[in-house]
Amino acid sequence: MKKKVISAVLSTAMLAGLLAGCGLSGGKEEAAPAATEAAAPAATEAATEAATTAATEAAAEEAPASGDYTVNDAASKDPAVTLTMAEVNPLDNTICGAMDTKFKEAVEAMSGGSITVDLQGSGVLGVEADILDGMLGGTGTVDICRISAFALSNYGAQKSVLLSLPYTFQNKEHFWAFANSDLGTEFLNEPVELGLGVRGLYFGEEGFRSFFTAKDKPVSSPDDMKGMKIRVSNDPIMTKMVENLGATPSPVSMSEVYSSLQNGTIDGAEQPVANYLSNSFQEVGPNLTLDEHTLGAMETIISDAAWGKLTENQQQVIMDAGKIASDYCHEVSDEKEQEALDTLKSQGINVIEISDKSAWQAACKPIADEYAAGDLADLYQKILDLAK
Repeated sequence: MKKKVISAVLSTAMLAGLLAGCGLSGGKEEAAPAATEAAAPAATEAATEAATTAATEAAAEEAPASGDYTVNDAASKDPAVTLTMAEVNPLDNTICGAMDTKFKEAVEAMSGGSITVDLQGSGVLGVEADILDGMLGGTGTVDICRISAFALSNYGAQKSVLLSLPYTFQNKEHFWAFANSDLGTEFLNEPVELGLGVRGLYFGEEGFRSFFTAKDKPVSSPDDMKGMKIRVSNDPIMTKMVENLGATPSPVSMSEVYSSLQNGTIDGAEQPVANYLSNSFQEVGPNLTLDEHTLGAMETIISDAAWGKLTENQQQVIMDAGKIASDYCHEVSDEKEQEALDTLKSQGINVIEISDKSAWQAACKPIADEYAAGDLADLYQKILDLAK
């Protein structure tokens, strides 16, 4: 469309010059030679200016989305640096992938190009545990990673344990009240205070996690889970939750969930709805039970080594871009989750709604009683109070 506009303007300029040269520019056949000579340059100059303006406007419209961001002029003059960012899930059709992509876009635009984020999705840089081991061990392979918000609990971050306790958050707005509070900032700062070698940048969420099971094993209540083998990550709270629900926890890596369900090694697993769809788990586990036991809280972290490579201006860009990415996640999470559910239902997947979660909550309550005790009891109560 833009090319057509420019072409039309240029054509007008050529026609104007032609008419002027033939003595027809004023609609009369006997125009004076002096007037004719003056008319052609004037018409051509005006048309050329119009064409230039049209071309400039077209280029502006086709420019990258950097115009949506405020460029940090000081950071744009800083030395160029590339940060490698890892994501274990696909970048397409997942909430975490959308948040990661927004972060990359914002960082590169706001830094004026001085920071490049090399975002790698679908677990090509390894599973979460391996990536964290490398980041905390200082390998330098990965600079930034989107992780489960409670993943650092395996490395001594005790506060983050509270975010993985089943049925802690009543709804998503309860979580966002936490994420955007001073309490949320306190949780992000915990790994720095512990000297783990990484720092939290911002929170996100990918919807509530729910169980999905093999074709002949639908689940409508905790009683239905008895005797089942359910995949768990390397997380003691997840293990206890599956045990309390009557099932047998089976530690299987994320990359093996599909094949393990397919060959019967496990009977089920759990994921946020959007991730369940993006990983095609519905093909081997077509029963989706919306028990919504844990909110899929996410946290993006950066290694201290990578943070140290940045100037203060670039560090500010990272923090500002993190806020944009977090807010974007808040904005699109419900929409993407509903789109995933609609797609699953259209495929004939058995989506089992759980209107009364009291039996599930009762089975999981002992876990909160155990982990949200002692020094963490008051902190946990502060999280619960944010729902009011």
